[in-house]
Amino acid sequence: MKYRKFGSLDWQVSVLGFGAMRLPVIDGDQANINEPEAISMIRHALDNGVNYIDTAYLYHMGNSEKLVGRALKDGYREKARLATKLPARMIEKADDFDRILNEQLERLDIDKIDFYLLHGLGKDSWHKVRDFKVLDWAEKQMAKGYFDRLGFSFHDEYDVFKEIVDSYDNWVLAQVLYNFMDRDTQATTKGVEYAAGKGLAVVVMEPLRGGLLAKEPPEPVAKEWAKSSRKFRPVEWAFHWVWDQPEITLALSGMSMMEQVVQNLEIADAARAGILTEDDQAVIDKVRKAYRSIRPIKCSDCKYCLPCPNNVDIPAIFQIYDDAMMYQDTHIGQFRYNGPFGLDQERRADKCTECGECLEKCPQHIDIPNWLKKVHEELYMENPPGPRPPTPTKKED
Repeated sequence: MKYRKFGSLDWQVSVLGFGAMRLPVIDGDQANINEPEAISMIRHALDNGVNYIDTAYLYHMGNSEKLVGRALKDGYREKARLATKLPARMIEKADDFDRILNEQLERLDIDKIDFYLLHGLGKDSWHKVRDFKVLDWAEKQMAKGYFDRLGFSFHDEYDVFKEIVDSYDNWVLAQVLYNFMDRDTQATTKGVEYAAGKGLAVVVMEPLRGGLLAKEPPEPVAKEWAKSSRKFRPVEWAFHWVWDQPEITLALSGMSMMEQVVQNLEIADAARAGILTEDDQAVIDKVRKAYRSIRPIKCSDCKYCLPCPNNVDIPAIFQIYDDAMMYQDTHIGQFRYNGPFGLDQERRADKCTECGECLEKCPQHIDIPNWLKKVHEELYMENPPGPRPPTPTKKED
């Protein structure tokens, strides 16, 4: 296992972290974790050098924290530092901070959390918890010894990311969605470099884009990978693109089966900054273009169609659908369109009244109302699926 300095802390963290959002479950029920298998996987990772575990209040309908707490018994608590998260979206009043933290400590069955994160911050959720004096509250909890350090995870645009980073001098980490397909979205490479420059550890979530970058790629993408002299599997390309950047502290992987744990440990053994050459980066650029060439809607996310008079989040909806088609995975599209971490139901495509206002604004001349109708017909589900584990890929000879 390779290790990197954790931001401003005098501590070396494994480049691979164990994300406890996609643990193995029984009969597809996200609340029903396969406990023996999940504990075995986590402990195997810890026995082989992983020393960072990430969970959250909401994962697996609240059962992820309980499972992680049990996995860290029998001496395993000393092998890892633990991160969990406060669900910012759920906060309705300042008293919720204490209630949720107490519940998390009970679920985890521990006295202290190493890293406590404000979960999934965007402009609205950040301003809400900020106005409830969450930073003052956090300082008091750290003084009481309930958690050691404060961080945040993020889902919005760069300007919001910078605002949050600059709002508090004692952030220890920023957790961002980042992979070779999403280098220019959300926090972006610019945000990664900014946070690292301020001394924050940069923790990457979705380095494999929920497993989509590890699966068998569509033919146009496979042709571009095949042009490289490297014999990397797609999963290796994705991980090494992240670890190639010295600003990245670690990459989290939501592993769902032991085979993935073994595979990811093997890849992490080869991680190093600067591993990719200019030719490698050129191949990745062509792969990125090949993926985007098969998007059916080709929305540029210019947001000229916003604000919609009916509050429909047109660019986000089109992004979800384009991704589902681009990666040939309707399941992930349904999860993101309907699931608990997905699109707000009040901003979904079925709220479109076909007023036509967006048609006059779209520089790409997309038939927005008809595409919204098609997206909702194909992705809407009353009972949305949970996050599906990616299928591990076999190593080529």
